[in-house]
Amino acid sequence: MSCLPEGAAAAVDDAAPVLPPLTLPAGLAAQGLSLRDQGAGDTDFVRDLYVSHRWEEMQAAPWTDGERLAFLRDQARLQAAHYALHYHDADFMIVEKDGRAIGRLYLFRRNVRDLRIVEIGLMPDWRGHGLGGALLRWVQRLAREEGYAQCSIHVEGNNRARRLYQRLGFQDVEPVGPYFLMAWRAVPAT
Repeated sequence: MSCLPEGAAAAVDDAAPVLPPLTLPAGLAAQGLSLRDQGAGDTDFVRDLYVSHRWEEMQAAPWTDGERLAFLRDQARLQAAHYALHYHDADFMIVEKDGRAIGRLYLFRRNVRDLRIVEIGLMPDWRGHGLGGALLRWVQRLAREEGYAQCSIHVEGNNRARRLYQRLGFQDVEPVGPYFLMAWRAVPAT
């Protein structure tokens, strides 16, 4: 999961053409995975997904569970507002398994050099089953096929998913506050 610091928005190419819709390859579709555009009816799901990613770290706060939940829900609201402002023309997609929402994948494809993973995350029951890695490998393939020089993501330094990104060839580019900008250099498709 990624949460971008202020001022870390990707550059926009105003002359960028209309981009084709994203669809998963047959191998992932055969596993029952699909993507759909996030809609207004997904607000509670996206909020709960955010809370699920931050709940464990919030146990250190000297608050009641109700206070933690209220804080995290507000943080989810602020994150959504940040993404809407800085990535308003990104692909905000819900990941589904057999028609049931299990995660989200937000991609910013408007920078002609860098395919930015704004956000990727799965609900707890779906973590650790290889789905996140499969989605990331697809994003890497997409970056290569669409001619991007790299694929990047901001990741918190203590995020366990950093190991997955590293296994997939993402390297630390620079620290940005509590985050690391990680990038994978795309090799053009032949």
